[in-house]
Amino acid sequence: MLKGIDVVKNSLHFNSSRSYIRFVAGLKEGLTAMGSDATKVKGSIDFDPISYLLLKGNFHYSQEEDLLEAIELIDLAEKELPGFRVITVNGQYFHNSGSTLVQELAFALASGTEYLAFLTGKGLSVDQAASRIVFAFATGSNYFPEIAKLRAARMLWARIVEQFKPVSPESARMSIHVTTANWNKTIYDPFVNLLRTTTEAMSAAIGGADLITVLPFDLDYREPDDFSLRIARNQQIILKEESSLEKVVDPAAGSYYIESLTAAFADAAWKLFLAVEDKGGMIAAIKAGFVQDLVNESAKQRVAEIASRKTIVLGTNQHPNTGEAMLEKIQAEVEDEDDELPGLPPKYKTIEVFRGADGFEDLRLATEIWENEGNKRPHVFLLTIGNLAMRKARAGFSTSFFGCAGYKVTDNAGFETVEDGVKAALEAEADIVVICSSDEEYATLAPAAASQLKTARYEIQVVVAGYPKEIVETLKAAGVDEFIHARANVLDTLYVFQQKLGVML
Repeated sequence: MLKGIDVVKNSLHFNSSRSYIRFVAGLKEGLTAMGSDATKVKGSIDFDPISYLLLKGNFHYSQEEDLLEAIELIDLAEKELPGFRVITVNGQYFHNSGSTLVQELAFALASGTEYLAFLTGKGLSVDQAASRIVFAFATGSNYFPEIAKLRAARMLWARIVEQFKPVSPESARMSIHVTTANWNKTIYDPFVNLLRTTTEAMSAAIGGADLITVLPFDLDYREPDDFSLRIARNQQIILKEESSLEKVVDPAAGSYYIESLTAAFADAAWKLFLAVEDKGGMIAAIKAGFVQDLVNESAKQRVAEIASRKTIVLGTNQHPNTGEAMLEKIQAEVEDEDDELPGLPPKYKTIEVFRGADGFEDLRLATEIWENEGNKRPHVFLLTIGNLAMRKARAGFSTSFFGCAGYKVTDNAGFETVEDGVKAALEAEADIVVICSSDEEYATLAPAAASQLKTARYEIQVVVAGYPKEIVETLKAAGVDEFIHARANVLDTLYVFQQKLGVML
């Protein structure tokens, strides 16, 4: 695996192993066999029993056995790989499960403190323990808050370690490995992911990350190819070599906005950290469900904001490319044998790593599957009539709205009469007709259009773009099936249409 790699110039980081103890011992032997000086090699392994508890609902062997393995790993590292950090605190799992940035920061600090308390309680010095811990965070698209989060993390961790009275001031320095977030990445319009990961890598660098991993833009639907891997590497190279982000120790220092944001994050995260400590520490808080409840509630709220488009995911819930097809590009996931390794049965609540765009992508993929099975792609016809400005604005809104489900949308320049619009919609064999006009004109235009459409084809879905609340019940009585507007839950509304059209059960 390491053939051709300069293991002294390049740090090595491993995120999977059946047994980390055997792996560390084997890595030392391998490096020696290569003629490399293992004492000069730097890197980390992803040993994190607290995250295992959160993701699996229990420890692997037992709480005591799993945590004791950390002591053995530290002992091994001190003897064989002094440049390796052997405990990883995975704050990124909270981020990619939909947590807030404050929760990600506070729970990561609580996990790190749990490890410190356990290790020092077993006789290790705080200098031994802290120097073997690396924090893994994720950065999302909230550019300035992500910078502030990382700066606050360093400040708070130093405060925590200082309470354990380290001998070396260096022990209070947090080692941070940042990976671009997966929570906000998309399958559709995947090249937008390149823009997202670029700002995320910038946030990591400006925030003071020691290590940065930029994930390939196509990671969520296929095995990354040479192109996407090369682009991911080059994003870092450009930021380093052309933007010179590595030449300034703290480029955000002195910025009033970022400094005040850092202080706000530190204050909020510290309060949540203390709440976890009041529960008895991170492990006790997880067993009580406190951590999972907060993360899952945050995830629920963030998904709702994406569903209602309060949070925009470009190309997915806003401005979708309706002609884009991704079904054939998605590679089937290969089951990892490591996932089937025996462990204790789930006993506690868990958090789930997923992506915010999952719901919309399920709608789009269902439409593609429906069409590939020989069915007609759902067709939306925009019956634009009346006030020019309002019909154009609402036609644009409707195109984006139904495009999120991958429907075919036919726009029109505008019709002189309701009869002309109804005739054109019927000739187009539309499944959904959206009446686009002004609220004032809906009182007369919408009932007439709905009545004529339902008389000709009862199963056709009649929609009004907007929500004229004074006459909503009147329009429903006239045959209008649905209203789409800025306050609507786009995801739930489209799911209803998928069911009515038979695309989804």
